[in-house]
Amino acid sequence: MPDLVTFHVLTRKFLEEDKDIPPSEKVRQVMYYSLAIGHHVGVLDCLKKVMECPLSEYETWIEELPEGEARRKMAGLLKFGEIFIDSTYVDMLGGAWSEIKHRLGEPFKGLTGGFLEILAAIAKEPAMYLMIKLPKRMT
Repeated sequence: MPDLVTFHVLTRKFLEEDKDIPPSEKVRQVMYYSLAIGHHVGVLDCLKKVMECPLSEYETWIEELPEGEARRKMAGLLKFGEIFIDSTYVDMLGGAWSEIKHRLGEPFKGLTGGFLEILAAIAKEPAMYLMIKLPKRMT
């Protein structure tokens, strides 16, 4: 079985809390700040796998990108084992993949289409993010 690269999106966050949070605007701002600083205050992220592809396919796919920031970001998976993509990367990555999607064949056209859909969802909901991960290897 080939190593699979998996794409996970944030589906929801929750705060370990014993009681409901009042619906005031100030409390909401504190809540969103707490979510932003994340695990330091007991926030748990719920990730859902939305796509996967063989590692060899991923490597070939990102080689389609021209040299530059988008390719470097996507290649970070191969160096670090996972990459994090939030709203700050949407324009850069979306633009790079949109520029070349017309010349891609399958399976890269489908992979690019799915990836661009995820980026569009992140653009609509900036609290959402994507994690792309390599499989963990047993040593």
